[in-house]
Amino acid sequence: MTNDAILFDLDGTLTDSKPGITRSLQYALSELGYTPPDADELSWYIGPPITETFSLLLKTSDEKLLAQAISLYCDRFSTIGLFENFLYPQIPQTLKTLRAYGYQTFVATSKPYVYTIRIIEHFGLSSLFDGVYGSELDGTRTVKGDLIEHILLTENLSPSTVVMIGDRKYDMIGAKQHQVTAIGVTYGYGTEEELKTHGADWIAHSPEDIPKLTIPNL
Repeated sequence: MTNDAILFDLDGTLTDSKPGITRSLQYALSELGYTPPDADELSWYIGPPITETFSLLLKTSDEKLLAQAISLYCDRFSTIGLFENFLYPQIPQTLKTLRAYGYQTFVATSKPYVYTIRIIEHFGLSSLFDGVYGSELDGTRTVKGDLIEHILLTENLSPSTVVMIGDRKYDMIGAKQHQVTAIGVTYGYGTEEELKTHGADWIAHSPEDIPKLTIPNL
């Protein structure tokens, strides 16, 4: 396939953010008086918009309680959890390879932009992206389809020349809503079954697989 631009999810695709996210979720739940699940049980909640995550964990749609949970989560994540995070080792070279072949690369994450840009700068990846896109703190563009649409319009990209790379169903669903090719990665937090069920066109089992799927005749 031929692509001009490649959109990368952040958590579970560029970085392993499990420690920071799960510890911040546990902190918020504890502060609210709940007994938090173990970190491994919380892995499944990495990827959805944070409001959806807490709605599932707290089994509620009460807006006041959800807002309180998110505020507690952000208190810890913005100061500590942000950097309890690890870059997948093959990512820098993968990005360099794609850019060497002329592809534009963008970050496309439901995580708030104010956190995302700090993470990208922390890992020294700024020069490897043409743009960094995330959600707003008020919840705008936390739905991946809305975010992808925003990037397509802002960057004047044709969906037929764009590919979305992510590890959860939200990435696949968002891509398919806009006729964008979707690559699911299995080294993150979702399963191959989840990714294929929700529209993945290709599956990458490691970052090294990504250039092989996106660069013709590599």
